[in-house]
Amino acid sequence: MSERKAILVVGAGDATGAAIARRFAREGYVACVTRRSADKLAPLVAEIEQAGGEAHAFGADARSEEQTVELFARIERDIAPIEVAVFNIGANVRFGITETTARVYRKVWEMACFAGFLTGREAARRMLARQRGSIFFTGATASLRGREGFSAFAGAKHALRALAQSMARELGPQGIHVAHLVIDGAIDTEWIRENFPQRYALKEHDGILNPAHIADAYWTLHCQPRDAWTHEMDLRPWSENW
Repeated sequence: MSERKAILVVGAGDATGAAIARRFAREGYVACVTRRSADKLAPLVAEIEQAGGEAHAFGADARSEEQTVELFARIERDIAPIEVAVFNIGANVRFGITETTARVYRKVWEMACFAGFLTGREAARRMLARQRGSIFFTGATASLRGREGFSAFAGAKHALRALAQSMARELGPQGIHVAHLVIDGAIDTEWIRENFPQRYALKEHDGILNPAHIADAYWTLHCQPRDAWTHEMDLRPWSENW
């Protein structure tokens, strides 16, 4: 009987995070998924189970050290060793610099960066003992360049990218693959459909990102041999200006 392995997706939203969980579940991984409210994950868990996979939902605030520590301990104790940890929280907000309050800036940093640190640290603590595993951070266009109105988001995403670089250099020699993925472009979501109908219309011509195809990239990264690891991967549709 093969060893049980889990993937933890922190921030398993309806698009990218859910697609990643489904992709790894198809490969036999136990999908452990989190959001602030576990109830919102019920449809995803049901979908994975109906497809023959195994999934578990957790309600947790990724900004809480206590809750994050307990989350990792519970999964490792009760479900399976965490072979892959994916940090997929966005926190994309737009405010002019003079309208950006300290509360907004701090909250965005906590969600998009500090929570990533907690997830990465707890994953590393488990994986170092086994000398293997993958830790993936979902970035955005703002990881590379800060646009007007996105001071909080760009600052947090830049910091998350730096965290991923530092962890990759430290953990790579210990057998742990750390990667940062820049998702540069609109994703096929209800939010894009409702708020940017012209952009969403590009779906007919493969002009926006398909969450399932994003998830394929995460799986590819996890399957890479150690002598040819990718640290940073950028994904964008042909229609995106860059």
